[in-house]
Amino acid sequence: MNLVIGATGLLGSTISHLLVGAGMEVRALARRTANTIEIEKLRERGVHLVRGDLKERATLDAACEGAGTVISTATCTRSRQDGDSIRSVDLEGQLNLVQAARTAGVRHFVFISFPEVSVQFPLQDAKRTVERAIVASGMTYTILQPTFFMEFWLSPALGFDAVAGKAQIFGTGERPISWVSYQDVARFAAASVTAPAARNAVIKLGGPEALTPHQVIRTFEQVSGRRFSVELVPEAPLRAKWAAAADPLDKSFAGLMLYYAMGEVIDMTEPLQWSPGPLVSVRQFATHALAGAIA
Repeated sequence: MNLVIGATGLLGSTISHLLVGAGMEVRALARRTANTIEIEKLRERGVHLVRGDLKERATLDAACEGAGTVISTATCTRSRQDGDSIRSVDLEGQLNLVQAARTAGVRHFVFISFPEVSVQFPLQDAKRTVERAIVASGMTYTILQPTFFMEFWLSPALGFDAVAGKAQIFGTGERPISWVSYQDVARFAAASVTAPAARNAVIKLGGPEALTPHQVIRTFEQVSGRRFSVELVPEAPLRAKWAAAADPLDKSFAGLMLYYAMGEVIDMTEPLQWSPGPLVSVRQFATHALAGAIA
């Protein structure tokens, strides 16, 4: 039995569907306030639903009972409800889950994180603390560290509005990034359940190529056939925002924006050996994102 935490989210639901498609049994933890449409989609695919919350340890004990693998994608950064915070969800909630999994005899824990960033911020502190707890737990572990999800960082939520032809760049836009799709992260997460090479491993994940933000914009311009207006957010104001931020979530997003400005290139040679297949490129993502606008 594979228990997926965060299964009603984009990444978690895709992982659940891939596991079911591979003939594996899947159980998903869902809060009472979870999206009913997403819940129904999971049920239709044959996923077993259990009610619970990372902030409620007793529900985690029940959810982990009989599970061989736990896969956790949950975070408060994209879907927040009352009582959710980096401390309550990404730190204490995930530590609750690690403890519950170990107590229940779970053999393998798969955790979605991100690569280490040279500046400190609460979300990173939470991720590193949880990673250490997983490694020390005695369970077999797979820690996946994807870089920047195209579906999030190349979206209007972060100032990249492809349909409107507007883009916001953090930093100079001249440092390459291995942009990754959630679809590929889901594929590696699902594959890690059975891949020997993924056991007791910390694995960075990126896409098929490293492009600077300026190169990304040129790709979108080529696909759309029009020029984008571009706004640069220099690194100095980002650092000032990061230094001044008192709210943990604000400080964490400022830290991630600095990480974007620094760039991150990932060599995918080794991960592709145990989960081979094409990776979604920026051009493919741009074509999909602009499909309605240029149809």
